Amino acid sequence: MTAKILDGSATAKEIRAEIAEKVARLKSERGITPRLSVIRVGADPASVTYTKMKKKACDAAGMLSDLIELPEDSTQEQVKSVIAELNADPTVHGVLVQHPVPKHLDELDILATVAIEKDVDGISALSLGKLVLGTADYIACTPQGIVTLLDRYDIPIKGKEAVVVGRSIILGKPAALALLERHATVTICHSRTENLPDVVRRADILVAAIGKPEFIKGDWIKEGAVVVDAGYNRVEGMSHDVGDVDFEAAAERASWITPVPGGVGPMTIAMLLSQTVKGAEKYAR
Repeated sequence: MTAKILDGSATAKEIRAEIAEKVARLKSERGITPRLSVIRVGADPASVTYTKMKKKACDAAGMLSDLIELPEDSTQEQVKSVIAELNADPTVHGVLVQHPVPKHLDELDILATVAIEKDVDGISALSLGKLVLGTADYIACTPQGIVTLLDRYDIPIKGKEAVVVGRSIILGKPAALALLERHATVTICHSRTENLPDVVRRADILVAAIGKPEFIKGDWIKEGAVVVDAGYNRVEGMSHDVGDVDFEAAAERASWITPVPGGVGPMTIAMLLSQTVKGAEKYAR
């Protein structure tokens, strides 16, 4: 078996075209332009790249986007003060704090400051709690992108055994909850899971989010499984970035697989735009 490709780049392009149409309607019918404000503390190179990509995507969709750049040595209260101002601004529909923040800051406390109706990244404690309850307006963008990608390819989730390798609050845990909400039977694995290859071999749907290059081997994959590789690793000496799954070997056993790059990453940004537009539709005054 050679797996078919879950093309996140092509799917995200379609979704972003749909978003642009929604934005145009909001402007013409209600006089509302969806606006996303991103806060970046410091100048982490990866964060600088990601924030530029987000702004470019917003601009292409006809949305407004702001980047608030704060110094590396900003205090907890300074960051929270900026968030409070954005919370109070009725023209702002989404507020995102770029991850990671400098180590001297309490990231969970900062995220908790973002108003729930503007938490379009879906990773505050309140948003994650609402996801547990099944009442979340917004799901963390990468997990939401994963589920949306599966839906766009008509891949069934209900009743399937899903294995998520990774337990971060921005990916592993919300991905597991999103799949559970769609009636999958979900197992979460991590670095201390015993007999990890055997657990992975049970997966009808595998989400790899452990952050280790090509950690999951091809012979761990169940024949016909759907493999979603949410990893993105730069390895010295390699000519291209790789995911958390040994792609070539896994593709010989899987039915569907995401490439790296071009799989989950583009869907993440598309979901950020989509959820910001959703916020404008629902909460704009």
